[in-house]
Amino acid sequence: MPFQIIRNDITRMKTDAIVNAANTDLLPGGGVCGAIFSAAGYEELDEECSKIGHCDTGKAVITKGYNLAAKYIIHTPGPIYRPERSDNEELLYSCYKSSLELAKEHELTSISFPLISSGIYGYPAKEALRVATKAISDFLNENDMDIYLVVYNKGVFTASVELFNNVKEYIDSRLVVEPDRLRRLPQLRRELYRDAEAPMEPYISATIPAPEPSDEKPKKKKLHFPKLSELRNKNKYRDLTLVIEQMDASFSETLLYLIDQSGMTDAQVYKKANIDRKLFSKIRSNPTYKPKKNTAIALAIALELDMEQMKELVARAGYSFTHSSVSDIIIEYFVSNGNYDIFEINEVLFAFDQQLIGA
Repeated sequence: MPFQIIRNDITRMKTDAIVNAANTDLLPGGGVCGAIFSAAGYEELDEECSKIGHCDTGKAVITKGYNLAAKYIIHTPGPIYRPERSDNEELLYSCYKSSLELAKEHELTSISFPLISSGIYGYPAKEALRVATKAISDFLNENDMDIYLVVYNKGVFTASVELFNNVKEYIDSRLVVEPDRLRRLPQLRRELYRDAEAPMEPYISATIPAPEPSDEKPKKKKLHFPKLSELRNKNKYRDLTLVIEQMDASFSETLLYLIDQSGMTDAQVYKKANIDRKLFSKIRSNPTYKPKKNTAIALAIALELDMEQMKELVARAGYSFTHSSVSDIIIEYFVSNGNYDIFEINEVLFAFDQQLIGA
């Protein structure tokens, strides 16, 4: 998956590079910066940083990783947040952009970021996450790289709880507990909503209102799901010999047909689905390829299918949606709201301790 939010200690990440939320003098500091210096080897890293000497806010420099699992450390000084400043977002965005461009210049394939400036520099976590997500997604629109946003725990995020509560209410109204789990229902609900009951607000990056009750369903283009016999009438499908003539088309065949109908390019679809090019190539080249459920859902999200269409496509990979699955209900919530931003969906799945969608 090109972009993931994960809970971990950034000094333990085994990516090609990790990013240090540095100060402009590249001196050892507290928080993430101090932890990275300590784990990498204080004296060696301090000596190399001293030779570089300085880095402007929003720019980036690179050093060796020394004792870290990562080969390199990319140092980028984030902005000290001041509400009256007009360039807070511009400088923070530049931190991610400069770091990613430097990683690309050194031909790195993976990188791990902390949430820059959200600690002692005072940048509101909700806004910091929004800027980070935008910068990373903008980069991935034109480039391929595995990018991780690493958080130590979700309690450090203080943002609006409205979306969390809306999703929580939606789950409560639809969650079906299987009989063998019924006795554990109180415990399951406590586990699911423990962040909402915690003293600190759960982190959520945006606010989406609950859908207004309406007798009218939103109008959406109805995509046609073909039979294999229909696909065989197209030149590019005439060589398919792996499926019986009258059976429904496979997931791969249906996906390619829907992409063609949508007018999107393959690259637009797999980037919007947050999956890498190699995996998409496997799906494209093998008519019988069976992706994981989270990959199939991500591709349906990229095509902006409604729930009926999404269930049909995912079924062709051998999966179904159920109201005994919290993650399935969360997907349903976003689709019913017409929100197909996979990064935002993954942030909410992360907040509810569910598997992210994508590769």
